[in-house]
Amino acid sequence: MLTDARVYAYSAVLMGSPILLKLFDDNQTLAGQVFRLIKQQENLLTVNRAASEVMEINHAAGQHPVIVSQPVFDLIACAHAVSLLPDSLFNLAIGPLVKCWKIGFQGHSVPSETELQARMALTNPHEVILDAANRTVMLARPGMEIDLGAIAKGYIADLVQAFLRQQQVSSALINLGGNVQTVGAPPDEAGWAIGLKKPFGEADELIGVIGVNNRSVVTSGIYERYFELEGVCYHHILNPHSGYPLNNDLLSVTVISDRSLDGDIYTTLLYGLGVEKGIACLADKRGIEAIFVTRDRQVICSSQRHFSFQLLDADYQLVH
Repeated sequence: MLTDARVYAYSAVLMGSPILLKLFDDNQTLAGQVFRLIKQQENLLTVNRAASEVMEINHAAGQHPVIVSQPVFDLIACAHAVSLLPDSLFNLAIGPLVKCWKIGFQGHSVPSETELQARMALTNPHEVILDAANRTVMLARPGMEIDLGAIAKGYIADLVQAFLRQQQVSSALINLGGNVQTVGAPPDEAGWAIGLKKPFGEADELIGVIGVNNRSVVTSGIYERYFELEGVCYHHILNPHSGYPLNNDLLSVTVISDRSLDGDIYTTLLYGLGVEKGIACLADKRGIEAIFVTRDRQVICSSQRHFSFQLLDADYQLVH
């Protein structure tokens, strides 16, 4: 296992999450550059403050197209394409629904059916109009809002990984709060050990440990942001087709992939598909693997070509 003496950890709070960077050189300058890069991207993509490129689009909804920078356009185009897949749980236009529930932002009540229907009418991804030639994005109706929260962290984690490689760093880890991206493996180790959190457990309680080398690990779970009302758990993973939190057998989905961006996309898609269909979906995607944790305490791996998994919690059963 790793000895702490060799690891230099740097932290900051950005994008509303604690960010952790691990290096094997004491390099404050490099850490500062990484955190500045993250901050710069947050300023372009956030919807949690009034000014950003994405908020410019939202403010102009129903009025006119907005020119954005090429990287922001490309990310929106990627999110748009995934949103248009049949029965996709991923929806870049879900902003009005997210704001309606406010889960994770002091929301503790269930919106009325009337309010949900009104908000859902503003979440049609077909009404997000992209013009690649002019690099513009237009929202067809007033009140529509793009929200890239389901994809931004993965995109930024990949940018950090590319930057670290550019700086000739051969071993590093960046954790953007749910999105872990790695460069290589720690010196003299087979891989990085990434904890798989126990749903609704204490902060340091783990179901098991995932071992990866040069790969991204993205986990999405219903225990991350939720509230309980009259015995019902309302969590932040919303079903854009019903307007309510998704109700299925899953507590969490973890995706292991080269790109953290793919991790973000597939955690959402696989959540919507469930275990059986999810594993079938990944059968021909050799670079993308998943770990499903179910309500009946099963841990199911789609395959283990690019990672190892060690179960630590006897309350859970590892199913092959």
